[in-house]
Amino acid sequence: MKCLKIFLLFSLLSVAFSHETFDSHLLPRPLILEYQENTETQSKELEDEIRLHCASWRFSVEANNVNPWKTIPEECAEYVKDYLKGRAYGFDLERVSKEAGVYAKSVELNGDGKDVWIFDIDDTLLSNLPYYADHGYGLEVFDNVEFDKWVEKAMAPAVKSSLKLYEEVLSLGFKVFLLTGRTEGKRKVTVENLNNAGFRDWHKLILRSADDLEKMATIYKSEKRGEMEKEGYRILGNSGDQWSDLLGTSVSLRSFKLPNPMYYIP
Repeated sequence: MKCLKIFLLFSLLSVAFSHETFDSHLLPRPLILEYQENTETQSKELEDEIRLHCASWRFSVEANNVNPWKTIPEECAEYVKDYLKGRAYGFDLERVSKEAGVYAKSVELNGDGKDVWIFDIDDTLLSNLPYYADHGYGLEVFDNVEFDKWVEKAMAPAVKSSLKLYEEVLSLGFKVFLLTGRTEGKRKVTVENLNNAGFRDWHKLILRSADDLEKMATIYKSEKRGEMEKEGYRILGNSGDQWSDLLGTSVSLRSFKLPNPMYYIP
């Protein structure tokens, strides 16, 4: 019996250490599981790193620390898309309008019809998200021809939080001026789109004339605000999605920047 046990032991050992029967592809299962976990961890870490990078980029864009820029970073395409289609963009828009509303209520108007609130139009009052959904949410270089085709449809929906602010500002007694980079030739379709989206009763709609076409947005809008002041208007509030809507000369007493990580207009 003892001899039989020894024989069986040596037989098992010879099988265990035999190079002829060892299959190098049959690794122990625990090693396979460990390898998969490491791969998943590394992939998750990379995704987190990209999201942090893109969140930092978007913050810098909104703070006007990154300028000028033509397109969003390629690696941030999904991040920007998720931000715009998700809840965060809506929350950010609502926050801006809410703070603007608090300020508007705090202002004591003179009652002479000269207290003004300025609104930009594109991606301030009217949302162009349907257009940008077909153009990579800012991944493509801006195409004036294609965008004009979208404008001519007069289908841009209202930015709901801005519509609420717009109506609130009017009810408080502000004169509302709409100051847009759109050209004078787009007046009819712009009025149609604004009305369809619920915007009415503005005091003046200002578009680019032929003399304004070559001007940078900051200069063009500064000049138009200067003309308002010369006419005796007091610019107390200004809402826009671009820094060029808000900066320059003849700036408003308070300005409110709406988020827009899709494009930059100098």
